[in-house]
Amino acid sequence: MNPLDLSLYLVTDQSLSKGRTHEYIVAEAVKGGVTVVQLREKNISSREFYELAKALMLIVKPLGIPLIINDRLDIALAVDADGLHIGQSDLPYEVARKLLGKNKIIGLSIETIEQAWEANKLDVDYIGLSPVFSTNTKLDINTPLELSGVKKIAGFTKHKTVAIGGINNENAESIISSGADGIAVVSAIVSHDNPQQAASELKAIIDKVK
Repeated sequence: MNPLDLSLYLVTDQSLSKGRTHEYIVAEAVKGGVTVVQLREKNISSREFYELAKALMLIVKPLGIPLIINDRLDIALAVDADGLHIGQSDLPYEVARKLLGKNKIIGLSIETIEQAWEANKLDVDYIGLSPVFSTNTKLDINTPLELSGVKKIAGFTKHKTVAIGGINNENAESIISSGADGIAVVSAIVSHDNPQQAASELKAIIDKVK
């Protein structure tokens, strides 16, 4: 697998897609420069999740873009996805790694400075810094890390970092400048009238700073 490029990380959300399919959003977004896709859905059946993951794999795999499954190890295994993203209250990392194998990507959500220090003991592939700013797409979240938190974690973590939470064209540059390896977005692409254009504009901002 190619080195993991976290620069523009898309997280799906059907409720924000204005009635358009995941397949449409993802296909357009990768044309615009998205480098990783995470399938995150909380309110669909396991069968629907499986079928959706299979469909997205057909879009991203030929392009060499990793598909990460949020939370659902069973789905990740069933479709042979590129990886799994877990939160602090999900399956323990060691269990996920044992079941997925050493060649799959595992990402871990980090909500505090303390959790970032703890993550240095783990051999995860990246950490997701969440949330950087307050956001409407996740309501059960901690106090925002802000740019100062991103900078602090980037200074000591041994892992690649992707920042998520309230990120858009206005603040993307400042996050990369603070040391994050990439930005993860939901509504900035999923809710945009033109997902390809939205992704392209964000990627241009990132590439300018990197």
